[in-house]
Amino acid sequence: MTLYSLFQNIALSYTLAANVSVLLSVSPLFIALVSRLVLKEKLKASFFLGFTTAIAGVILIAFNGRFILKLNPLGDLLSILAALVWAFYSVLIKQIYAQHSAFYAVTRKLFTYGLLFVLPVLPLFQFHLGLERLAVLPNLLNLLFLGVGASALCFVTWNYAVHSLGPVKTSVYIYLGPLVTVVASLLVLHEPITLVAGIGMALILTGMALSERAKAS
Repeated sequence: MTLYSLFQNIALSYTLAANVSVLLSVSPLFIALVSRLVLKEKLKASFFLGFTTAIAGVILIAFNGRFILKLNPLGDLLSILAALVWAFYSVLIKQIYAQHSAFYAVTRKLFTYGLLFVLPVLPLFQFHLGLERLAVLPNLLNLLFLGVGASALCFVTWNYAVHSLGPVKTSVYIYLGPLVTVVASLLVLHEPITLVAGIGMALILTGMALSERAKAS
């Protein structure tokens, strides 16, 4: 959890957000490969076809038809490492919950260790506690959203999904991230859905449908 958060957020400081979005969407492939290695899960060819189709859709949405070849080795490498770390996390979660029935207790422990491991690196980022800043309502609301919604709730639901569906099947839903972003931009920011984004959305849904058939019986 600590490495994933660090790699992803540091990557955004060095490379384009679109690059990070696309590279993180490679997670399902990494999860499938790690599951094959650790859990001995077999995969159908439809998974890889679905992955290729969905990634094409993610690229179209991320760049929205504007081909921007702006690579940054450090930022892009950190994004790939974040995707790889997430793959191992997802597979390990499946094994952990297979041995422990106390679902929420395990998740609480994971967050506790995640917090403890991130504390030693905070000085490297010139971190200052500054509790007085929480008196400003937007700062407090942002912190609550990031801590409760975008972190705690997301990890709890992801862990439960992996426990119930398995890491490979759950990973397919990562493709929905860019699609949800497009819809949210339409509803909240009133940004129109371009033809390129529409094609990207169709490709993502097609890729998901193909990948859903990927887990061999």
